[in-house]
Amino acid sequence: MNDDNLYIGFSKRTLQRDIKEIRNLFGVDIEYSKTAKGYFINESEVENMNFQRMIESFDMFSSLKLAQDQTPYIHLEKRKPLGTENLYGLLYAIKNKIQIKFSYQKFWEDEKTRRKANPYAMKEFKDRWYLMAKDFKDGNIKSFALDRLTDLEITNKIFESPRNYNIEEVYRYCFGIISPNDEEPQEIVLSFDPVQGRYIKSLPLHETQEILIDNGDEIRIRLK
Repeated sequence: MNDDNLYIGFSKRTLQRDIKEIRNLFGVDIEYSKTAKGYFINESEVENMNFQRMIESFDMFSSLKLAQDQTPYIHLEKRKPLGTENLYGLLYAIKNKIQIKFSYQKFWEDEKTRRKANPYAMKEFKDRWYLMAKDFKDGNIKSFALDRLTDLEITNKIFESPRNYNIEEVYRYCFGIISPNDEEPQEIVLSFDPVQGRYIKSLPLHETQEILIDNGDEIRIRLK
């Protein structure tokens, strides 16, 4: 974005604030080039999965906003809210290592329970967001679905993150949010007919998915 394109009503102060928020929330650095007199995103950042998802969400939001008067032509899935109203607060607590309190209701329980936890990370799976946090109830790291998390309270207590916790490694060989303890990942081979296989190729089952055979008779994949 060229510096000359900053139009009236969009101040540099607002831009700098937004750039800082993008860096804090998504880990994407927007830099200024004195030579080009404009702002740019480093090519390495474009490969960042979080950045790609952010752009994808922005494109979708922009398209739907432009199509507000075309609702007869847009059909959205009818589902409950995802609890994303707490997303910003949770990300703030995670980044700044601040202890939190919240109410949580399990699927199989009728009553909510009050929890105290150290938030470590967020994970998305099948259009649902989950908080990964150390529960003070038993000291275990658990996943909490945001759509069942309410009454969020960000305390003034700072905690120290465990050095050996890496969410990418914890869930690298997992499907969903269930993480087996100390179990070696198993190699799985699946075979599909060409029609089914093309769908699996366009929307992989898992990030470890690898194509073994791809011909007119069969598409075979391997994953862990």
